[in-house]
Amino acid sequence: MLRTRILTALALLAGFIPALFYSNDLSWSCLMLAFSLLALYEWTNLIGLSKKPAYAYLLTSFIVAMYIIWQMTLNFHLFFYHALTLFAVATLFWIVCVPIWLAKGWVSKNVLINMAIGWLLLGSLWLALVSAKRIDPWLLLIIISTIWIADSAAYFAGKQFGRHKLAPNISPGKTWEGVIGALIAVSLFACILLKFTPNQDWVIVPGLCVVAILGVYGDLLESKFKRQANLKDSGQLLPGHGGILDRIDGVIPALPVAILMIYVYHAIQSMV
Repeated sequence: MLRTRILTALALLAGFIPALFYSNDLSWSCLMLAFSLLALYEWTNLIGLSKKPAYAYLLTSFIVAMYIIWQMTLNFHLFFYHALTLFAVATLFWIVCVPIWLAKGWVSKNVLINMAIGWLLLGSLWLALVSAKRIDPWLLLIIISTIWIADSAAYFAGKQFGRHKLAPNISPGKTWEGVIGALIAVSLFACILLKFTPNQDWVIVPGLCVVAILGVYGDLLESKFKRQANLKDSGQLLPGHGGILDRIDGVIPALPVAILMIYVYHAIQSMV
């Protein structure tokens, strides 16, 4: 199982990294849109949409996304400021709503609300993937690498030292020891990155730790919806991982919030 996971991850990297650094902006936007729509299709299974409503949901998403791509080609700066608004909404959702939701054990069975959540989660992810590449491909790679490092460290630390369950009713395999292991690994990764940053800005350490914590929330929220749908995985597209949502559940909250945090931080720095 571990061997299959590693081989699938390597195959994904072999396609992702060349596309990230060598594709043009329009190609990247369309590629990430296709990727996001596949994830959105998995979301329709998690929330129990039947075939016709699911296709209508996906078709509507595609039409709106194509309009956004057209607007982006006309004026990227205006597009980015509109995207920041969605990132702000996503940030409130992940920092305020999701912790309360998970702590209270709420169950969301309202189809319209669940559809709106899917648009918020995967719409903000798609816009963040497009925006991050335009800002700096290395920024996107660092944030995604942070989630992968956190996931791997949490898995091995939890397996070796895990004693205290993090959320037994949602994801029994996750432990507090795993979270601590993830934060230690991400902190070390951030310290290494400091050696390559021009201003040696230590804010990168807590910043990437926030990214790692958001990744945990993303994982837990997806696990909650899978449990409600009585599904082990969101899909079967990625051998050893399950579905696309199973692979990117940590990136979904982390990337939009990280871009917003970076934008706000630089805005504050420019005023000081």
